[in-house]
Amino acid sequence: MSTPTELEIAGAWSIPLLAHPDERGSVTEFYRRSWMPFAREGLQGNLSLSHAGVLRGLHFHRKQADYWCVLTGIAFIGLHDARSGSPTEGRSVTLRVEANSERTAVYIPTGVAHGYFAETDLSLAYLVDEYYTGEDEFGVAWNDPDVGIPWPSATPILSDRDRSNPPLAVVRKDAPPYAEPAGVRG
Repeated sequence: MSTPTELEIAGAWSIPLLAHPDERGSVTEFYRRSWMPFAREGLQGNLSLSHAGVLRGLHFHRKQADYWCVLTGIAFIGLHDARSGSPTEGRSVTLRVEANSERTAVYIPTGVAHGYFAETDLSLAYLVDEYYTGEDEFGVAWNDPDVGIPWPSATPILSDRDRSNPPLAVVRKDAPPYAEPAGVRG
């Protein structure tokens, strides 16, 4: 059984994944609902493929939580708690996740801005607990000094959307609210 570890942002979790290797390769269970009693059921799965040097983010949602698993490559992940009233409001955390025998999944609650920089070509599978409609897509400038994420590159490859995300000061004017999830592990 995987035991989640809460990150330094309330409600964000790191979930170690156990690989079962043999002479053919390995099998890794990357999601089990029972690992996360603090989360809602994943409803939609997506696969994101990124070339080395791509930065995706920072994005956040008011209704949707994300569950990420790096399948191939190395991701430098940045998280920022943009939720008003959160016990960790304004805190940023980074972690480096590598697709190897020590795989790790990351759970990102609603209102937490998230993004990743592909240190290598990267495949990332992710589950979300709301179906995609485009109406719950928000962003924060990836390089905002008030967010303070030390990305590995000052000149990443960005989408037009991510290049034009607003600064944190604008997001704070209508920040998503913090809500204590039911059944949080203590």
